[in-house]
Amino acid sequence: MRKLATLVALTAASPAFAASGPFFSLTNTNFIVTMAFILFIAVLFYFKVPSMLGGMLDKRSEGIQSELDEARALREEAQTLLASYERKHKEVQEQADRIVEHAKSEAANAAELAKQDLQESIARRLAAAGDQIASAQAGAVKEVRDQAIAVAISAANTVISKQMTAAQGNKLIDEAIAEVDAKLH
Repeated sequence: MRKLATLVALTAASPAFAASGPFFSLTNTNFIVTMAFILFIAVLFYFKVPSMLGGMLDKRSEGIQSELDEARALREEAQTLLASYERKHKEVQEQADRIVEHAKSEAANAAELAKQDLQESIARRLAAAGDQIASAQAGAVKEVRDQAIAVAISAANTVISKQMTAAQGNKLIDEAIAEVDAKLH
């Protein structure tokens, strides 16, 4: 039916009907052209050109359909990969957030530990400074005593030398020697 409709459409639309004179004559060029055209169409149908063209179009259609199916499969695979990468990205982001939180807590712990170490260091230095102050104070007290003793001895020496005579001095020396001799033996 399709072939017949094509043939009717081709013959009805031919310019042969526009010519003047008897149509079915070999002198009518329009008739000759129409006959040649019909013969050409018949040869095409005899060699099955429309079916070959249809077959090629069908093959092309099947090729396009297989490409569309492949493209659809690739799209689905790409969507699967995209979803997988989005999940991985989300997991990596969560892991990064956990790492940041852990780093913040570690930094806070380190800061607290450093603060405690600093307080302990300050306490040790204050204790060392207190020890140094006590030592310096004890040294100063000793030095003041030593000087007080030296001044007292010097004053006593001056007082004794003014009040004592040579005979008294010799007597004191002899008593000191006797006392030392008694203590040593």
